[in-house]
Amino acid sequence: MNILSPEILHEISTDKVLLPTSESFSYPEKVLQFGTGVLLRGLPDYYIDKANKQRIFKGRVAVVKSTSSGSIQDFVEQKGIFTLCVKGLSNGNVVEEYIVNNSITRVLEAASDWSEIIKIAKSADLEVVISNTTEVGIVSSDDKVGDNPPNSFPGKLLSVLYHRYQYFNGDVEKGLVILPTELISDNGIKLKDIVLSLCDKNNLGEDFKNWLLVATDFCSTLVDRIVPGKLPTVEHEAVEKYLGYQDNLMIMAEPFALWAIESDSDRVKSKLSFAQTDSSVIIVPSINKYKEIKLRLLNATHTFSCAAALLSGVKTVKEAMQDDLFTVYVKNLMTQEIGPSIIDSELTEEDVTAFSNSVMDRFSNPFLEHQWSAIAMNYPSKVAMRCVPLLSKWYAKHTETPKYMALGIAAFLKMQAQNENKSVDELINDQSIWGEDLNTYPDFVESINKNLEQIADRGILKAIAANL
Repeated sequence: MNILSPEILHEISTDKVLLPTSESFSYPEKVLQFGTGVLLRGLPDYYIDKANKQRIFKGRVAVVKSTSSGSIQDFVEQKGIFTLCVKGLSNGNVVEEYIVNNSITRVLEAASDWSEIIKIAKSADLEVVISNTTEVGIVSSDDKVGDNPPNSFPGKLLSVLYHRYQYFNGDVEKGLVILPTELISDNGIKLKDIVLSLCDKNNLGEDFKNWLLVATDFCSTLVDRIVPGKLPTVEHEAVEKYLGYQDNLMIMAEPFALWAIESDSDRVKSKLSFAQTDSSVIIVPSINKYKEIKLRLLNATHTFSCAAALLSGVKTVKEAMQDDLFTVYVKNLMTQEIGPSIIDSELTEEDVTAFSNSVMDRFSNPFLEHQWSAIAMNYPSKVAMRCVPLLSKWYAKHTETPKYMALGIAAFLKMQAQNENKSVDELINDQSIWGEDLNTYPDFVESINKNLEQIADRGILKAIAANL
């Protein structure tokens, strides 16, 4: 089989895969992207490619590889194009789609290609910077703007912006939209603060600093899509055989996707025209609603149900969702307790219902091998951050005990007691775990203890059944 490249696209069956338009290969580089990871290729680059296929955004992505690990050889050989396999459930129906994405023009290495990256910074076509440099990427540093290249991502970004400012003589029309996708809260605000601090450390002057404040839009964003990356070898080979070509950059993503971008600027909306092509790209003045719904309905549901799944002996999320009792528990946890707890003036019942339905699809995805053991990493801190704050929200509106939450906490305590060789009573009263005193919630600790008795006497699945 031939290796995927622009030259062999005419040989590929369009009945099996969605191909790029021929004209899209001539679109200018509108985006500078820091990071080659699968999340960027499976989410922002997916939206850009989708918009290009609809002839809306009409821009492509130059990618910067900042780390020394890994090789860009596959990107060079395939000229940046790759297959995205979208596999999973949507509204309970199986989805399998194959898309050839040609949003990426080239991948440049920061260490050796910094002068070329600065050329891109001076391009009139450039409008957007996207990043995913992991949570440790947005950190303070003492980088110099003239370093070749600066070490940190904020240092590199400052250099790009300063060279652009100089080249265009401070033209406020030449500012960029900055879209960090690192999984930290208020990522845009934090990145902006670090860049401004670096500007002061480098003594770059008030005129440039004012240009940063006036011309450049730092937007906090929230991304949500499971992008496992490469398919398992056997499945990868089967897909290549089906499509009729070899693709060393092929990745998989689930059908669900969300990119919430915080801005009330018409300038931002104009530059991010790719958002017009998909309702799951949302540009709004505040993304707090989307952060809360993801943290509680997706993350907290995972955390509440994790110990119960592990105690029942299952290893993956999809395996747990094949059990009818467990499925009802997860659904009731979301729709009867977590959802009602978080509904407020911003978050509607319709929001909760729609997101809860998508979570059921995502948990049940037959193509994902999502390990409960991975979800259980840093388990106590996840419980404290994701789950415990829901108790005060629940009790502010209800007098009865949230039985599904209590069951989830009971299963967690059962597992922690085994792992730490402590008594459950010690753990329940250890406020360093919870950040507060669980005894302040009426009948909650009593409900936990009843569930613990059920788990000990009859096992976790019968304990779940007793609560349904």
